[in-house]
Amino acid sequence: MCGIVGFVGREEAAPILLDGLRRLEYRGYDSAGIAVFDPKDGLQMVKTKGRIQVLADHIAERGGLKGTIGLGHTRWATHGVPSDVNAHPHMSENGRIAVVHNGIIENYVEIKEFLQSQGVHFTSETDTEVVAQLLEYYYDGNILDTVTKVLHQIRGSYGLGVLCADCPDRLIAARKDSPLILGFGKGFHMIASDVTAVIKYTRDVCYLDDGEIAEITADQCWIYDSYLRPVEKEHHHVDWEISAAEKGGYEHFMLKEIMEQPKAIHATISPRIRDGQVVLDGLDYSEEYLWAMDKIYIIACGSSYHVGMAAKYVLEKYLRKPVEVALASEFRYSEPIVTDRTLALVISQSGETIDTLAALREAKRLGARILSIVNVMGSTIARESDDVLYTWAGPEIAVATTKAYSTQLAVVDLICLSFARKLGTISAEEHDTILAQLQSLPEKLEEVLEQREQIQYLASIYFNHSSVFFIGRNLDYAVGMEGSLKLKEISYLHSEAYAAGELKHGTISLIEQGTLVIALASYRPLFEKTMSNVVEVKSRGAKVLGLTTEPLRGEMEKVADQTITVPEVHPMLLPSLDVVPMQLFAYYVALMHGCDIDKPRNLAKSVTVE
Repeated sequence: MCGIVGFVGREEAAPILLDGLRRLEYRGYDSAGIAVFDPKDGLQMVKTKGRIQVLADHIAERGGLKGTIGLGHTRWATHGVPSDVNAHPHMSENGRIAVVHNGIIENYVEIKEFLQSQGVHFTSETDTEVVAQLLEYYYDGNILDTVTKVLHQIRGSYGLGVLCADCPDRLIAARKDSPLILGFGKGFHMIASDVTAVIKYTRDVCYLDDGEIAEITADQCWIYDSYLRPVEKEHHHVDWEISAAEKGGYEHFMLKEIMEQPKAIHATISPRIRDGQVVLDGLDYSEEYLWAMDKIYIIACGSSYHVGMAAKYVLEKYLRKPVEVALASEFRYSEPIVTDRTLALVISQSGETIDTLAALREAKRLGARILSIVNVMGSTIARESDDVLYTWAGPEIAVATTKAYSTQLAVVDLICLSFARKLGTISAEEHDTILAQLQSLPEKLEEVLEQREQIQYLASIYFNHSSVFFIGRNLDYAVGMEGSLKLKEISYLHSEAYAAGELKHGTISLIEQGTLVIALASYRPLFEKTMSNVVEVKSRGAKVLGLTTEPLRGEMEKVADQTITVPEVHPMLLPSLDVVPMQLFAYYVALMHGCDIDKPRNLAKSVTVE
């Protein structure tokens, strides 16, 4: 959600800021702007509603922006409608200070009313402008001290970048509950909300922690805590190639990332299987700890929550421990029953999801041990967990997750096998069978991806349905939830997923002549029961697109109008295969509707405000 990039060095800042903003487009935004300081022209700002290209065109029309220091921002509207005025950066009334901000200032109303009582004039509807105006109100010639004073006055979440015309050789950055990184180069430094904005220029980065403030010039960087005491930070080397954040010949990032899933799953599982055993990155989960464990709480949002739903079926079956899946946004407010013998499994692609981070902190406060599954090294959730397993999926740029979901599933499978073997709740024979089939998943995924043209054809048949229902049982139901989310978030079609057995308890009343039902029936133990539900919806006029395994194709084709199959695999691993046709179907339906697939409306890649 929103994007920040800042640069101070010896090169022209504006082209670097625009390039950084383009690399942050995937996070979702509705307006953009940059502010640059030049000794001759002073602090200049250009911002506009719409895409980065509109901003670039406006800058070009005025002959460019000169200066070697500046800030850029992509905004996703929270306070105030998308508009030129509400776009960031925001300037103080006297034009001396420019601010960019991700997050929400919770006490902005009282600050704004106070400043207005002092004669300050506001131009925007945003909560961010109060930061710029409050900085001007307190400014005493020392911008670092002033920023610190303001941070003690505001409540809420923030990733902040500050540029002051009185000290145009430096940028100030601060962070609380909203990601912010520093990039280190030779003769320059950068700030950004995401490493993708700086990777073209440097691979040497560090991650600010909550309450930390950074002061950067072209050649130096100082980091402080909230009381301006110096802080030493570890530098991290970003080892993925810049090409991983580019389309590589595909029309959309989403399609590229769907096609990357075999490689991503191989990268996730291969280093963690040695001599026929799962090795979880040196994590210490002893047999004694696992026996004493009273519950596993899975905490996540969105697609990661759907991973948790699949994980519940798998972990309960093989570990014989109770598993509860909680939406992170609800966890803190449900008075959860957590003890010091509870394992909280926290799942997040970005590692910065604000609801998930808040739930993690609550679970930790209540005594749970935290094991997180994340994709971004050094992210806040990773740093605040007791243990972390990275998915190693590489950068995921499309807002709608695909390979992050798949690799999260793979990590859950690894955890399940490791824990079950230690507990003795799985036979050696079944353990070895599942492990061998897990290693063969990339090849089976390639088989599924070879059906792209067939799935595109099916999308062309069904794309004009205004309402779609996904049904399934057990693991099929969990995958149906993700398939439904993919369809609605990128094609904007109404879509719902139901446990197939619940149809007769009310929702079958929604089925009418021509309604599209996508029936997932790959889980063999419940295949016949699901097929009875398929017959029920067919008898009421539904069109049925079925998904099952290749050996069950004939039975599905007897009832369904069209059928997609996946290779047969151990039931525990079915979600990893089943989800891919659902991703492709959603992609091609959205393509036929002319939707902005990588940047769907109203959505952001990383949700960093509640």
